[in-house]
Amino acid sequence: MKKLRLLTTCLLAFLIFATTLKAQTIVQLQTGKSTSIRGLSVVDDNVAWISGSRGYIAITRDGGKNWDWTQVKGFEKADFRDIEAFSDKTAVIMSSGTPALVLKTTDGGATWQEKYRNTDTTYFLDAMDFDTPKHGLILGDPIKNKFLLLETNDGGETWAPFKNMPDALPGEAAFAASGTCLRFTNGNILIASGGSNSRLISYSQKKEIWDYSNFPITHGKSSEGAFSVAVGKNNGIMIGGNYEKDKITDSVSVSYIPQPFKLLNAAVKQPAGFQSCVEYITGNIFLATGTPGSNITIDGGKTWKQIDSTSYNVCRKAKHGKLVLLAGNGGKIGILKM
Repeated sequence: MKKLRLLTTCLLAFLIFATTLKAQTIVQLQTGKSTSIRGLSVVDDNVAWISGSRGYIAITRDGGKNWDWTQVKGFEKADFRDIEAFSDKTAVIMSSGTPALVLKTTDGGATWQEKYRNTDTTYFLDAMDFDTPKHGLILGDPIKNKFLLLETNDGGETWAPFKNMPDALPGEAAFAASGTCLRFTNGNILIASGGSNSRLISYSQKKEIWDYSNFPITHGKSSEGAFSVAVGKNNGIMIGGNYEKDKITDSVSVSYIPQPFKLLNAAVKQPAGFQSCVEYITGNIFLATGTPGSNITIDGGKTWKQIDSTSYNVCRKAKHGKLVLLAGNGGKIGILKM
């Protein structure tokens, strides 16, 4: 009887696992724009913004069904790698390359105001995140063995160097691939690094101390390393691989990191290839995406299953709601159906 109950329990768990995975699908909403989208910010179940190359931005107010596209006037050559939106009126965009730029709109994208500009060619901005509508950070590649961090305390109106820059190892950098190599979570700042090393760099805002943990993700080349970090209810995940060999699954090593982000373990079953972004969905479910397709885990990153083969660069969930969108090259936009 005990063996029968155990068998029944295991069978039920397997059926729930299989049903949950089968239920996840990605539906493409639109494509056909001459822009590479890497910036995505989902405010709620209706409002989301995207940003990309050639100065393009777009906003939806109906959950992704329709998008209003525009090229920011005067910035048609800018590559807006990240965006942070707070409503259907207010958003901040960040441009990689030279000059390094930060723009802000308060009228739904009708006009944009330049809030930061730096023509120093050593400045390359990778990602942006806010933990409150007023306080945010921008991460840039290392300068003189220190990762660049810019801080705002007034909602992106002004930016200044962070008082305590994290150390960088020779050849170490961050990837401006999805705006998710920098995250705020539970009073901590997290940075996923790549290149010569693959590390989780964490900062306690309370203790004002940086901590550095090596991570078992492929690294060594400039195209390799950790590209994204996300933290869920029970654990966190870092993800990456080699974007030059994006279909080789053994070049991807996904790890899950129970708080306080010290115990690092490689996934038992890897995603199907390079992944540039990982996003926490709910429970133990995380979504990851990259040029070879999208993958999902329902056990906190121990095992992954590919659910779509379409190329995307970024996936994000609503700050206030359940909407999950994806975006990529060619103005491609998708939605996760649960």
